[in-house]
Amino acid sequence: MYNNVIKHTGFAFFLLLFQLLVLNNINFFGYANPYIYILVILLLPYSTPRWAMLLIGFLLGLVVDYFSNTLGLHATATLVLSYLRPIILSQWRFKSVQDVRGTPNISNTSLEWFSLYITISVLIHHLILFFIETFTLNHLGLTLLRVIISSGLSVVTILIIELWRLRKKE
Repeated sequence: MYNNVIKHTGFAFFLLLFQLLVLNNINFFGYANPYIYILVILLLPYSTPRWAMLLIGFLLGLVVDYFSNTLGLHATATLVLSYLRPIILSQWRFKSVQDVRGTPNISNTSLEWFSLYITISVLIHHLILFFIETFTLNHLGLTLLRVIISSGLSVVTILIIELWRLRKKE
């Protein structure tokens, strides 16, 4: 168990560094930023207590906020995502491939299931993040465009990371 905690903490540290040092400096066409740090929340084991998930989500978002000067935007979005994660998992659960002791990743499920799970979760996170950031409906089209483009980039980046991790295990 402690090996899994150390491994997950190391992966979270790597994702945070990659997000803060590389991805936060990428801004495609002024509209798109990939946010992959939420993969830490999405890959938590199924058996993670809800209070721990909320705490991890809040702290993760707070770290990103601190280094991005975003005043709680990421903390709010990751907290909501952490709260909704069990609901998302219960709605798209495939009992034949899901091991309740494992984690919801590609090797424990399937590429299709994981892609759907990631897409829904990223869309929820990005909708909250960008609508809180603009805090108005005056630029609804522009905000939705940012959500869609950033979500697409984030999903593709997350899938590449997960496929790379899967290939590394084999």
